[in-house]
Amino acid sequence: VQLVESGGGSVQAGGSLRLSCAVSGYSFSKNCMAWFRQVPGKEREGVAVVDSDGNTDYADSVKGRFTISKDNTKNTLYLQMNGLKSEDTAMYYCASRPVSYYSDYICDVGRGGHEYDYWGQGTQVTVSS
Repeated sequence: VQLVESGGGSVQAGGSLRLSCAVSGYSFSKNCMAWFRQVPGKEREGVAVVDSDGNTDYADSVKGRFTISKDNTKNTLYLQMNGLKSEDTAMYYCASRPVSYYSDYICDVGRGGHEYDYWGQGTQVTVSS
């Protein structure tokens, strides 16, 4: 299983970026797909998550500005980030957690990164004010 992020970069405050995460090695079927971010010296933070039915959940800090989506035909996860702020500066990671078909596991953004099985290498987002 391989997750490869792209789309990071440097932007000014108020700008936009679109992150992509290409998944190979397995199909989406039933799982949680999420974006996390981390700043050196701070804990990894869940940003957004989407489940197999397309239900989404967001951290309060990004609600109304970020949109998570996925294209099952391309096995790709996206994070559209608008209205970027300096505090959004971080390394962004995509992560995946396969979920048993009969499980009642709920994907929510508050679940820690330790609950995810597969990770990308990260892409840096830097927002200057």
